[in-house]
Amino acid sequence: MSRAPRRPQGDHARHVPVLLAEVLTALDTGHGGLVIDGTFGAGGYTGALLDAHPDLHVVAIDRDPTAIAAGAEMVRAAAGRLRLVPGRFGDLDTLLAGIGEAQADAVVLDIGVSSMQIDQAERGFSFRQDGPLDMRMGGEGPSAADIVNEAEEATLADIFYHFGEERRSRAVARAILEARRRGRIETTGQLADLVASVIRPEPGSPIHPATRAFQGLRIAVNDELGELVRGLHAAERILKPGGRLAVVTFHSLEDRIVKQFFAARSGRTSHGSRHMPGVEAPAPKSFRLVTKGPVLPSEAETDGNPRARSAKLRAAERTEAAPPPPLSAIQALASLPVAPKGGRR
Repeated sequence: MSRAPRRPQGDHARHVPVLLAEVLTALDTGHGGLVIDGTFGAGGYTGALLDAHPDLHVVAIDRDPTAIAAGAEMVRAAAGRLRLVPGRFGDLDTLLAGIGEAQADAVVLDIGVSSMQIDQAERGFSFRQDGPLDMRMGGEGPSAADIVNEAEEATLADIFYHFGEERRSRAVARAILEARRRGRIETTGQLADLVASVIRPEPGSPIHPATRAFQGLRIAVNDELGELVRGLHAAERILKPGGRLAVVTFHSLEDRIVKQFFAARSGRTSHGSRHMPGVEAPAPKSFRLVTKGPVLPSEAETDGNPRARSAKLRAAERTEAAPPPPLSAIQALASLPVAPKGGRR
C-alpha cells in the first residue's frame, strides 16, 4: 500500500508537482525498479516515486547546483534509495553509466523552468521581480544579458519568434538595439519595460506583454528544446523493454517535439507542421504509446495550481527493438532556422 508523498522541506516545500497522479500511473512503478527523474528541480516527482514502492530506487538529475544542494536532505531520508547526479538530462544515459547503471525501468521528464527558479529574483527568470538578467539554469555559458546586449537584430528576432512565438518579434528586436545605444540592458525590469513599450497588453488578458519574449530568451539561453530532443533519445537508449517514458510539457513547442518523437517511434505517420516536414516512422518501432493523446490536468488541479493550466503529459512504453538512429528531423523543431544566403530581410 503506497503512502502519501513526503513533503519536501525548505524551498522545496513550495513546489507542487503537476499531473502527479497521472505521471505515477503512466510510469507503472508499482513493481519497484530503477526510475530516472531527469528534471529533479524541487523533488516533487522524486519524493512521490520513493513513496510509491519500497523497492523503487531513483536517480535524479539536475543541471542546477542549487537544486542538487537543496536535495541533500531528501537523499539522507531516502536511506540509499536516491542518488542525486549533477548534469543535463540530455546526457542521462552517459550520467547513468557514470554511476554504474546500464538500464532503467522508467524515466520522467518535467520540462521547463522550475517554480523554485522563477521565485528567486536573483536568478533572472521572471519579469515580476526585478533582478539581474541571467536565466542560466546551470550558471554556465552566456547569460540572457549577454544575448540581449550582443546578438544581432535578426538573431534576437528569431529567438523571440521561434522560441517565444512572439508575433511582434522584429519590433522587439529593433527596440532592444535602439536601447543598447544608450547603454547595456542588465536587469529583468529593464527588459520587461522595454518590451511593454512595444507590445500593448491585450484587453482583459492577464498575460504580461513580455511573457513570450522572456520565454524565447530563456529557451535560447539554456538550449531547452535541444536538451529535450537529446533527452528523448537518451531515454530511448537506456530504457529496458517494457520501461516507460513520461514527459510533462508546458507549451506548444515542447509538446510538438514530444508528439513528433512518439509518433515516429511508435510507427504512426506524422503529418508535420509549418515548422517541419512530416517525419517518417522508423522500423522497427522502439515505442508503443501509453497515452493516445495528451493527458491534461483536471479542473480541480488547475484551480489549486495555476501553473498546471498549460501542462500536457505524454507517455510511451519501450519495445524490444534496438534503438534506431536519432531523428534528425526532430532537431529542426529545436533549432533556429538557418539564415538564407544574403541575410534576412
